[in-house]
Amino acid sequence: MEYTQLKTLGDLKSAGYTYKTIKDELRDNLSHKIKNNETVFEGVYGYEHTVIPELQRAILSKHNINLLGLRGQAKTRLARQMTNLLDEYVPVVAGSEINDDPLQPISRFAKELIADKGDDTPITWMHREERFSEKLATPDVTVADIIGDVDPIKAANLKLSYADDRVIHYGMIPRANRCIFVINELPDLQARIQVALFNILQEGDVQIRGFKLRFNLDMQFVFTANPEDYTNRGSIITPLKDRIGSQILTHYPDTIEIAKKITKQEVQSDARQKETIYVPELAFELLEQIGFEARESEYVDAKSGVSARMSITAYENLLSAAELRMLTSGESQTSVRLSDFMGIIPAINGKIELVYEGEQEGSASVAQLLIHRAVQTLFSNYFPKIEKLEHKDKASPYDKLVDWFYDGTGFELPSDLLTPEYEQLLDMVPPLQQLISEFQPEISKKDSYFLKEFLLWGLVEFKKLSKLQMEKGFEFKDTFGSYIRGI
Repeated sequence: MEYTQLKTLGDLKSAGYTYKTIKDELRDNLSHKIKNNETVFEGVYGYEHTVIPELQRAILSKHNINLLGLRGQAKTRLARQMTNLLDEYVPVVAGSEINDDPLQPISRFAKELIADKGDDTPITWMHREERFSEKLATPDVTVADIIGDVDPIKAANLKLSYADDRVIHYGMIPRANRCIFVINELPDLQARIQVALFNILQEGDVQIRGFKLRFNLDMQFVFTANPEDYTNRGSIITPLKDRIGSQILTHYPDTIEIAKKITKQEVQSDARQKETIYVPELAFELLEQIGFEARESEYVDAKSGVSARMSITAYENLLSAAELRMLTSGESQTSVRLSDFMGIIPAINGKIELVYEGEQEGSASVAQLLIHRAVQTLFSNYFPKIEKLEHKDKASPYDKLVDWFYDGTGFELPSDLLTPEYEQLLDMVPPLQQLISEFQPEISKKDSYFLKEFLLWGLVEFKKLSKLQMEKGFEFKDTFGSYIRGI
């Protein structure tokens, strides 16, 4: 017989149900998953040897937890996935505002109901998905919001005086009894509100308008915060920090491969885009490298961080840029081009905080600079490295390509070309294919045209060629020959 078919306290006792705290639930279910080699936190990449083991140790220690890290580091995702470690269903005294356990009631309502009806006390069942409560800390949060207050309307309806504890309206925390309760951006919570959490975390006391209620609240608290030194909005007061068992530092992905897995998992692309737009693997790498460059850029505020959401929204913009070109030209299928990366600039602008020097440059200029630096960084992964200082007589693998541009008047690559025209135009530069055949012989033809464009952009970044942005597309030229010839 399933527990959820039990309808009364007597049924529950007959079935042998035993009370268990939420932290014991988390601990026992985590132990079971680890013993059975089950994945505990699905879809969280890059934390396998850092954050997740620390989080598991905190759960085994039955600690309240503070996840400390910059924006876009999956802090809330980790907290939400902790519900998977709860029992599927738990019994609740029917009608209880604070999810009283039938065997361990703590509210006056539940105790009086059980005293009156005994084993006939009705019970309901609460699914683990209902046992997650979340509050974003904002300066306007009050003690009444999170703890509770006296409700004059309730007092009038029940004809009770304000001295009766039945006039209390419970706040979010008591109503989240036996749940995981998350407070996001804890430093934003005013210091006087943080003080109100002291006893709840340590002793379980709740004081509401002079009522001192001894509530043995059964809760798992999870807090999220940015590093205190990185924000002027506020801080976590020391006595509260002292009451939080484990503080776990989160971080950004360490490698492009991990970043790509996160982006592919999180991106919200239209199914039609997946069917009609091909994305070369190099385009994925370039997209993620832009995020890495932003985190290292002198123009971007490192204290604010660069969210993983930047790569996600940039990828969505990249697909849309290719789709817009495809719709305009009337084609049914297309492939992402490097020129499409100009379409991700709005996504970058909205996700980075600039320092003073960056503000002087302008957000659009900084975004373009990040794209250029990403090209420069990845270039040596595919082609021979170009040194900043080279001997003038030393032969270079790129000599034939540079000479091709020196002998010509320029090479225009419009961004709105049909796919056959785009490929034909790139095929008109034979040294491009020669370099790819020599250094990337395994690459597919489908990816080779993006690589050809990437090769041109890379030589521009290393001052072998020059690039001029036109109204639609780019023009590539040799760096110095045009000046010598007066072109």
